[in-house]
Amino acid sequence: MILGMSTAAFTEFHVILSLLGIASGGVVVLAMITRKYVPTWTALFLLTTVATSATGFLFPSAQFGPAHVVGVISLIVLAVAVAAIYSFRLAGSWRWIYVASAVLALYLNAFVGVVQAFQKIAFFRALAPTQTEPPFAIAQGLVLVLCVALGIVAAKRFRPAVPAAA
Repeated sequence: MILGMSTAAFTEFHVILSLLGIASGGVVVLAMITRKYVPTWTALFLLTTVATSATGFLFPSAQFGPAHVVGVISLIVLAVAVAAIYSFRLAGSWRWIYVASAVLALYLNAFVGVVQAFQKIAFFRALAPTQTEPPFAIAQGLVLVLCVALGIVAAKRFRPAVPAAA
């Protein structure tokens, strides 16, 4: 049991958080590209992505592994994004720092999503059973290239009015 849930129920909860984080992160990045600030979507993205990273540490594990490293990096990146937008209100260089950290957080979530898809979904597992095969590398490469491209465009275009302090 994890947080009073069976392991299966907790896993489902964690996956839902992750998918919400990826979807809302996509909305946020696309809004940045169109020069818009979407406060509700931004809050949902940051909240669900923090929750995804944090809940990942609750799964039983005998040792600190690569998933934990990604989780720590993600939480640090998310702390920077939260500070940039809510404390520093995107002033000066905090604008591009926010864009970079938000896109990096989205990338890390999508990166783990690809890993999980190739581990858990039979179709993908058959294509790359050890995750060293070309289909896995191509999928991860596409996610990386897409996030880098979107991040560059967002950093150039995103210049919203400074969000009001809460």
